[in-house]
Amino acid sequence: MEILGLGLHFEDLPVGRQFRTVARTVTETDIVNFVTVTGMTEVLFTDLEFLRTESDIKGRVAPGALAYTFAEGLLVHSTMQHTGYAFLDMELKVHNPVFAGDTIHVECEVIEARLSKSRPGRGLVRTRNKIVKHDGTLAITYTPLRMIKCRSKGK
Repeated sequence: MEILGLGLHFEDLPVGRQFRTVARTVTETDIVNFVTVTGMTEVLFTDLEFLRTESDIKGRVAPGALAYTFAEGLLVHSTMQHTGYAFLDMELKVHNPVFAGDTIHVECEVIEARLSKSRPGRGLVRTRNKIVKHDGTLAITYTPLRMIKCRSKGK
């Protein structure tokens, strides 16, 4: 019986392929839980009075790390279940903040794809991922390199 929800194989990710994920809204509860579990108790995320009176950022801002991890979660569900083997490298740039109430999605483009020399049956895939807010504002870009399962072991 076919299993639904499995990830993409190396052969499904040629250079130039583009796709986007479904969206997710960042909530106040998400921010509180993330800050608590990570210990990111910076006043920017824990002191609303500081935000109101002293910060250049106005509004209930989410840590950039929260937006990045939500993006990875959206991608895991749609591209990596059972096929993503390793996260190897990444560059990340924050362009604009994400706030409580913002809905984000990820737009991906495959920018590198090659077979692994040291691991038969595995490919290395780098994507350019854009975290985009509901209003079209670019929040974060990052370029992860991942080890991905090939469909056939002989590759």
